[in-house]
Amino acid sequence: MDLNADMAEGTGPSGWAADAALLDVITSANVACGGHAGDEETMFRACAAAAQRGVRIGAHPGYCDRENFGRVELNLDAGLIIEQVAEQISVLERIAREAGGSVTHIKPHGALYHRALRDEELAAALAEMIAALPGPPVVLAPASGALANAARAAGLRCAAEGFADRAYDGAGLLVPRGTAGSILDHDEAIDQALLIAAEQTVIATDGARLAIKVDSICVHGDTPGALELATAIGHELASNGIEVKSFA
Repeated sequence: MDLNADMAEGTGPSGWAADAALLDVITSANVACGGHAGDEETMFRACAAAAQRGVRIGAHPGYCDRENFGRVELNLDAGLIIEQVAEQISVLERIAREAGGSVTHIKPHGALYHRALRDEELAAALAEMIAALPGPPVVLAPASGALANAARAAGLRCAAEGFADRAYDGAGLLVPRGTAGSILDHDEAIDQALLIAAEQTVIATDGARLAIKVDSICVHGDTPGALELATAIGHELASNGIEVKSFA
């Protein structure tokens, strides 16, 4: 089971140190590409640290909306989104090469991630753009939804993602941020990660037990105590005989 985390979303020594510490625990890093967060120095430092540790580097493009951290739906035209995403990925590809690594996967961020799960036009355009990239990179997304469907239709490999620290509703979707109970506490997140990895299921907020196919478990880098949580999840998986390794 892969463990992934979003990073390069903070700047300065404290942000770089937080990224480096997480990279000692996870197996795949989703690096902010300058849209919702990140700058070239932060990207380089994250990519270099990942490459040194053998952690896979992923592009984490989002809406160009730093004010809202890319978590507000902007209702942009699909063509403009593709232009912005392609530019962000291109920048990270260059920086990753300079840092001694390469981009192996792509995971949209925030509001863009959620839109790509339901907007078939956008999902198809993203898949077409990614399929034209060298490699091409793996798409990291939930197993069900427009993006995964479009990626597979385009001949792309799609790694299925689940979340340790976010609650699921009865439809198998993440409970929106800001809703009571949407962010799980430390113990709840560990239990959910183990359930996902061991049984490929989650317990929804309405009590339903839902099947969830997963290749990678995400711990959000900006979740309070993210390092401690990711470390505990890694230990819990290993102690239950589940190997922690990259999907790429």
